[in-house]
Amino acid sequence: MTGFTPVISTITAAFLASFVEVVEAFTIVLAVGVTRSWRPALTGAALALALLAALVLAFGPLLALVPITILQFVVGVLLILFGMRWLRKAILRSAGVIALHDEEAAFSRETAALHRQANDRRADYLAGVAAFKAVLLEGVEVVFIVIAVGAAHGQTLYASLGALAAFVLVMLIGLALHRPLARVPENALKFVVGLMLTSFGIFWTGEGIGADWPGDDLALLAIFAVVALASFAIVRWLRSAYPAPVGGLAR
Repeated sequence: MTGFTPVISTITAAFLASFVEVVEAFTIVLAVGVTRSWRPALTGAALALALLAALVLAFGPLLALVPITILQFVVGVLLILFGMRWLRKAILRSAGVIALHDEEAAFSRETAALHRQANDRRADYLAGVAAFKAVLLEGVEVVFIVIAVGAAHGQTLYASLGALAAFVLVMLIGLALHRPLARVPENALKFVVGLMLTSFGIFWTGEGIGADWPGDDLALLAIFAVVALASFAIVRWLRSAYPAPVGGLAR
């Protein structure tokens, strides 16, 4: 059980985090394909994926040269910062302090921007750049998540499988529905991902400085529970402090 827990948590964290990022990238690529044409959309996306693959191949092997305790500490601190960023936004959105993110609105904004560029002779180029930027920016976050979640315990393969499963699932659902995945409960996913990444970060930072966690890897579950309880308590406090929901759409 102790060895099985980190594998499941690694795959789950990588899958959920990658799912959110792929949905956001897919929304923009779909807007480019539907509004302009699929050639610049797919070309931009393919170039971004090729660049991401080159970055992974170039820098991935360098991780093996870093001592495990240093790697755990650095990755742990980065994961805390990364996870807290997601968790902060998810908490504020759950409490109604800031508006929920809306993929349908993002799709509409991107479509409107592409329509405004329709008469520009560089329209195909600009459309391709939009798809490239979306896939590259979201893809960099996916790559970071895969490396950070998997590297500290030598589980990069499991993290990669979780990310790949998210990519395949979003592509299948998105192509079948031919529309942005507006019904995905994105804030709930970001809340869970924020909790998981923060918990991983706390655990690996502790291991990096030599902490002896009770129960070894099972301590992850306890850390997750503590972070979750604290986060839900903050949501309840914010709801009482900011009772009126904020209108508008999050960007």
